[in-house]
Amino acid sequence: MKNFSLTALFLAMIAIFGSSCSPKQGVTQDINKASVKGNWELTDIRYEGIPENAKVTVFDEASAKCFVGSRWVLPDNNANGSYTISSTQNGCSPVTQNIVWSLSKQGGVTMFGFKKLLTGVKAKNVADGYRVEVTGAGSVMTWRANLNFENKAAAIIYTLQRR
Repeated sequence: MKNFSLTALFLAMIAIFGSSCSPKQGVTQDINKASVKGNWELTDIRYEGIPENAKVTVFDEASAKCFVGSRWVLPDNNANGSYTISSTQNGCSPVTQNIVWSLSKQGGVTMFGFKKLLTGVKAKNVADGYRVEVTGAGSVMTWRANLNFENKAAAIIYTLQRR
């Protein structure tokens, strides 16, 4: 009986180790421009350390909830792209915003950055931009924006589906 228990324990440990080492379906471990470019729909936004009913404005554009359902076009043509908010619920205003986007590494973390492009203004002349950590990319891309909320660490987690 003791040998059976040890064998079962050993097999369970092998199964746990094997599943923890295998790559996750649809997620790219090496996040690069090729894994991020394409058409995306922002399908979910959730908060860590922020009350769910808090009114949070993101990207100096609109309430975070207005971005649910937004379409992000990230082609590989000089990193120009756009996002489109189409929701009119809860005071959301439809908008299409041209952007220039990039990926960078900061301390081993992949960051997605973008700048809004206004008509007649070149990207090099736009000083302000936005950066979020890319925690996964493949058929699903996840962004994490770390911030302070009421002097405590918090985050906004964005989930995008490839279209």
